[in-house]
Amino acid sequence: MMEPMITDAMVEEFRQMDTCCLSDAMDRLGIPCGLEGIKPVNPDSALCGRAFTVHYVPCGTVKGTVGDFLDDVKPGEVVVIDNGGRTWCTVWWDLMSIAATHKGIAGTVIDGVCRDLPTVHKLNYNIFTKGHYMVTGKDRVEVDQINVPVAVSGVRVAPGDLVVGDATGVVVIPQEKAARVLEVAKEIAAKEAVIEESVARGVPLREARAKVHYHNLQTREET
Repeated sequence: MMEPMITDAMVEEFRQMDTCCLSDAMDRLGIPCGLEGIKPVNPDSALCGRAFTVHYVPCGTVKGTVGDFLDDVKPGEVVVIDNGGRTWCTVWWDLMSIAATHKGIAGTVIDGVCRDLPTVHKLNYNIFTKGHYMVTGKDRVEVDQINVPVAVSGVRVAPGDLVVGDATGVVVIPQEKAARVLEVAKEIAAKEAVIEESVARGVPLREARAKVHYHNLQTREET
């Protein structure tokens, strides 16, 4: 069996990174990554896992399903739903949060909205969305495809890409770029740690930044 491009060990290393550092790393590499407008329902939410993607379309004459795909998601994966940014109907509700929690799913990211926030808060489930709205998606939208490339806030997400979310938002790391992103992110994190330590000792911020060439950390690499 072919080893995945993102190993379990890499997932654990990415889990230690925050989205700001990862965004800076991907800025340097010229990789679009930030999911604009996607925010955690619980402010202290954090997730890191491989993407299980779901694509929704408006219902046709024959109504389709909206949530049965959850049975196919593996523990540790992140459900990434492309609902086309629709905010007028939800594609995630209390029973899905309950089932996902019991299955050990890492969390959910929706280009759209969710509902039943009391359950999300009670379970402390990790869900990142564009907002919340009570109107059901049943008979309004349906699952078109699963585990195909989708788009969230204009950023491509393929099945198996790494999704990382925290209080600041969500970034997506393309699996074929993950090793290089991790390398750059670790370099940036190490240099920022030096700045933090220097400032704590009373070194002026300008001097501390200059010492590690801070202003070049996010500058795009020449290809």
